[in-house]
Amino acid sequence: MIGGLFWKRRGAALAVLAFAVRFAGDVAASPYPAPVEGEFLAKDVRFASGETLAEVRLHYATLGEIARDAKGRVSNAVLVLHGTTGSGRNFLNDVFAGGLFGEGQLLDARKYFIILPDSIGHGASSKPSDGLHARFPKYTYDDMVALQHRLLAEKLGVDHLRLVMGTSMGGMHTWVWGETYPDFMDALLPLASNPVQIAGRNRMMRKMILDDIRNDPEWKNGDYTVQPPSLVRGVRIMLLMVSSPLFWQAQAPTRDRADEVMEAWVKDRASRIDTNDFLYAWDASRTYDPEPMLGRITAPLVAVNFADDLLNPPELGLLERGVANVKHGRAVVVPLGEKTRGHGTHSLPEFWKAYLAELLEASRPAW
Repeated sequence: MIGGLFWKRRGAALAVLAFAVRFAGDVAASPYPAPVEGEFLAKDVRFASGETLAEVRLHYATLGEIARDAKGRVSNAVLVLHGTTGSGRNFLNDVFAGGLFGEGQLLDARKYFIILPDSIGHGASSKPSDGLHARFPKYTYDDMVALQHRLLAEKLGVDHLRLVMGTSMGGMHTWVWGETYPDFMDALLPLASNPVQIAGRNRMMRKMILDDIRNDPEWKNGDYTVQPPSLVRGVRIMLLMVSSPLFWQAQAPTRDRADEVMEAWVKDRASRIDTNDFLYAWDASRTYDPEPMLGRITAPLVAVNFADDLLNPPELGLLERGVANVKHGRAVVVPLGEKTRGHGTHSLPEFWKAYLAELLEASRPAW
């Protein structure tokens, strides 16, 4: 862990708070309000590549109501950002929403205004499979964050965020938010991500997916009529990327069971995604490199990674290296355990909500 003076000033009280939350035991899921879904049509969108679209559709869901401070600024908005190939809907379940957004939980939707967008290329937002196929603009993480900002400002009327948090790709978006709009939020919680350029094995696995699709003759430069075989091969690589040996050994303790589990997992995910959308989603990380501008982040930040995460292995020391450049930053690596799920531990609040509680307390506005 890395803690700056910002955290040391709150040392004893926050240590007690974190201990209480971490060891209070599993809290049963609480009912959370029904989400309200909507769409925002962003006009005249220019991408970092120079490509343009006259209109981009962004789907989103919200829980709760906006509150404002004495000066009229939004004071309770929380932006939650999803991972690669996912959507905001991924968070609407008893484990995540029930553990965070329900009555009495840390982000109780009776007190907070929760925003769950589908980033461009994902969910019900504009994406290649809508019709443009491989002619769809080649968006990047910077483009995705810029559109999220437009959704807040132009559609929802949100001029400030109490918290930005995200899982995996959403965690990487959280770093980008912190340095692109440093005065827009009170706190940042990136989960399962590193604030450095994607390289090494992480990049190699992504490139395997990209190259296999682009070199697949059945891909037909994006104009296929049947999903090409490379989609299934890419999903199999994705399984390895997010896997955890301890968990998967427990789920598949025999050869035959391992075969069954793998085939079911791959079949389910491949049935729910289009190949062009899959390609674009992985390719969007190609320009991600927040490290040179980490010093611009001014909001308190707690970055949480997991010891059994294949994509962000702690032995590389990349999280600590990046957080050392964040003025009010702290790095946490959650140890391997029987209940951790590798990269997917980002969606299990029981493993990191103690740090969220500490962050919310430490970043509480003075007014």
